[in-house]
Amino acid sequence: MMGSTILSLCHKDTTFNHLKQIHSLLITLGPSQNDCLLPKLLTSIAPTSKPTHLAYASFLIDHVQAPTSTHLWNSIIRAFSTTSEPHRSLVSYSTMRRNGVVPDQHTFPLLLKAFPKLENKDPFQFYAHTVKFGWNLDQFVGNSFISVLSGCGYLEAAHQVFVESPQKDVIAWTALVDGYVKNGHALEAMKCFVEMRLVGIRVDEVTVVSALCAAGMAGDVWFGRCVHGFYVEAVRVKWDVFVGSALVDMYMKCGCHDDARKVFNAMPSKNVVSWTALIAGYVQCEKYKDALLVLKCMVSEDVKPNQSTLSSVLTSCAHLGALDQGKLIHGYIYRHKVQVNMLLGTGLVDMYAKCGCIVKGLLIFSKLPSKDVITWTAIINGLASHGDALGALNLFSRMLQNGVLPNEVTFMGVLSACAYSGLVDEGRKAFGSMKQVFHLEPNVDHYGCMVHLLGRAGYLEEARQMIEDMPMLPTAGIWGTFLGACVIHKNFELGELAGSHLIKLDSNHSGRYVLLANLYSTWKKWKVAAGIRKLMKGKGVEKIPGYSWIEVNGAMFEFAAFDKSHSETDHIYLMLENMLVQLRLSGYVPDSNLLAF
Repeated sequence: MMGSTILSLCHKDTTFNHLKQIHSLLITLGPSQNDCLLPKLLTSIAPTSKPTHLAYASFLIDHVQAPTSTHLWNSIIRAFSTTSEPHRSLVSYSTMRRNGVVPDQHTFPLLLKAFPKLENKDPFQFYAHTVKFGWNLDQFVGNSFISVLSGCGYLEAAHQVFVESPQKDVIAWTALVDGYVKNGHALEAMKCFVEMRLVGIRVDEVTVVSALCAAGMAGDVWFGRCVHGFYVEAVRVKWDVFVGSALVDMYMKCGCHDDARKVFNAMPSKNVVSWTALIAGYVQCEKYKDALLVLKCMVSEDVKPNQSTLSSVLTSCAHLGALDQGKLIHGYIYRHKVQVNMLLGTGLVDMYAKCGCIVKGLLIFSKLPSKDVITWTAIINGLASHGDALGALNLFSRMLQNGVLPNEVTFMGVLSACAYSGLVDEGRKAFGSMKQVFHLEPNVDHYGCMVHLLGRAGYLEEARQMIEDMPMLPTAGIWGTFLGACVIHKNFELGELAGSHLIKLDSNHSGRYVLLANLYSTWKKWKVAAGIRKLMKGKGVEKIPGYSWIEVNGAMFEFAAFDKSHSETDHIYLMLENMLVQLRLSGYVPDSNLLAF
């Protein structure tokens, strides 16, 4: 009676010191009572999921008395699987087996909950145990293994478990569809979803979310619309925030931002995930201003943005160069004590770097407690864009010293830094190390960077040879880069070669004609330059105006060449005229040959 009263003091809000006091009181009751009540104490501790409490429970198991009840071991395994130390659930299972306790059908699904958080994921040894103890054909256990195996990247094994399952319910099918999605196999996920329908399995909301994710990943808006119409519009599944958010995400990934907005506006209920899906979608569709406007609406409706929301909005600020907006968001993070995780920290570094505040970006980067390859890449690219090639290369070296392996985007930053600073040898070395040291296959963008590097430095023959030796067909962008270098260095023969390739590859791009005409104008071949202009006109190719953005007092303004739409147009052109006067006084003479268009 006394023991039960003491144990009733243990609940989810019990502090660690109180827990030890409770244990001390049980010891005072004597060995017989202690041996009887200790398993009950462990049962009381396990559901709390507090790290200190669970560590104490492990101590009791290892040094005092191990439980003999499978149910109690299941509680301990479940508690550890949800903590920041999920590996302890695996250790607990090992201790359980050493003590001769046999697992039941609940043990393995609880144990598998730890795997999404583990670094070294090998669920096969535990599957062998399910076979040994006869639980491999249990529906609940089988479904858990399908989910975990596919989540760990073992799709073939997951499919084999699925095939061998005696009963394939909606959970098993959904786990397989979701597994294909998580591993980037969108088409297989859609085929699995269709097959699921054909065998008559009733689809639920979770299945629909996975199917919509697959449609968005594949860019198949037709498939997405079918799922939307047949299941959501026809009310075959409940239109909750998860289904609504998946619909918004699907339409955005398929480029149908107007449809995504209609779905969002029609959603019966919205949460932070729904708002974030819309904002992230606008960013993906390069509708950066719309993303900022949605954030304002979100805050005005008292929905607190999370780290993912703020990271997406910071990306918008970075692309727009909206420094004032970015500072406001940084201030919001500070005032509302939003935890700056790796994702959000990377967003801040990238925003400040792209908005011209590289010193601020470096300061935030230095304060981040942990940095992954994306964080390092953001600051390396930031330094490269500011012309600090040595700083970028220095950080690249530090990144390698810290054991972080570079990816393809990292090398884009390194090669760009070398290109803009004329560090040819360093660029050659970095490009060579991609394949030889880091086993990364250079793509067309990396070759483009190398052509840019060699072309700017005047190594035109080497650049031409690199284009010819590319394992893939050179794009119009690469030939355009090479042509630009030929114009700068006035190499007519190679420039003419590049121009002929360009017109064939990208005959509808006005910039290609302009570059080629400028090359002929430089060499005073006026008739040929006029012929290029005539060819461009004959094909109906029009010059695409280039737009620029500027932020003034927190407001974004967009303008093109000879634009007179701004209310302060007269003052703007007066300032430009004053600047031209100052340039002429400083000795600047424009190259009239490059004004052919």
